[in-house]
Amino acid sequence: MSTPGFSLLLGLLQLVGFLLPLRTYAIRKDIGFLEERICRTTVQGRYLISDDEGNVCNALSLDSRTRCCPLKGERFSCHGCNILSQCCSSYEFCVSCCLNPTRTILEKVVKIKVAKPATAGTYRTVFDFCAGRCRHSSESVVRENAYHSKFHHCFSLTSNASGANLTQVETRLLGIDVIVGRQGDSCDAVCKSRGQLCVMNKLSLLNQCDVMQRYMTCKGSCLASAGADQPAEVADDAPRDLVFHFCIFSNGAL
Repeated sequence: MSTPGFSLLLGLLQLVGFLLPLRTYAIRKDIGFLEERICRTTVQGRYLISDDEGNVCNALSLDSRTRCCPLKGERFSCHGCNILSQCCSSYEFCVSCCLNPTRTILEKVVKIKVAKPATAGTYRTVFDFCAGRCRHSSESVVRENAYHSKFHHCFSLTSNASGANLTQVETRLLGIDVIVGRQGDSCDAVCKSRGQLCVMNKLSLLNQCDVMQRYMTCKGSCLASAGADQPAEVADDAPRDLVFHFCIFSNGAL
């Protein structure tokens, strides 16, 4: 048998329960945990690292959990790079500079072959392209491991300068003396006589009409031909059926 006091207290508790909404606990199935992004990084350097976000940092400052560089400093930094030639003195800054979407477009990158053979694949991402392209190539060396310039990490889309203007070609010839040899002299003979080495893989840069006119006396027109002695110019003692001082460029592989 309940007392009046107990009945009043029970009534008040029921009233409070009616006025205050019941708190319901449930688990949302449509919300998951956000996955933390893991950066891809270069592995070539001993001291510097470039991540796929375009940041460069000291290898010791790399985040051990995300493998990303700290978010400080300049993103897509081109420190030590020549923007015109798209070549850099540092591999890591070459990758960082290359990752800038205004310089390297994904739609163009994914169409480029990784290597020359027809069976070679293509680059999947811009980072794959930049990390691979900025490594040393045959265009960077004179002989074996001797570089012709400190800017030997390049990320240009094309490996030759075909169609490039004179300024771009001269930029890619930094550190190289262009010498016009005598008739019949080889590149090795001319350079050796001056105590220098012939850079055969740069002859393709000179195989352009405007570039040849810059260094030779042929200021007129240019002729396409084939031969091991080209690029060249028509000499004064050439047969009369040839036009004197014409530039002759090779229309085949050098």
